[in-house]
Amino acid sequence: MANAVPPHNHCMMCMKSIPVSETLCSEECKQKYQKMMKKKRYLVLAMWVMIIVFLGILFFSDYLFG
Repeated sequence: MANAVPPHNHCMMCMKSIPVSETLCSEECKQKYQKMMKKKRYLVLAMWVMIIVFLGILFFSDYLFG
C-alpha cells in the first residue's frame, strides 16, 4: 500500500504543510518565531538571575540579617 500523503513538515508557527527542507512557511511566521524566541531567551535569563539572587540571599543571610 502506497503512502497517500507525501513526506512533509509543518510550519512551527501556523502548522501549515510545508516541504521537508523548510521549517517555517513565510516571512511573517519567521518574524513571529524570532519574536517568540527573543521573549523566551529573556524569560530564561530572568529566571537564572532570580535563582542566583535567591541563592545569594540564602547563603549570605547570616551576614545580611545579623
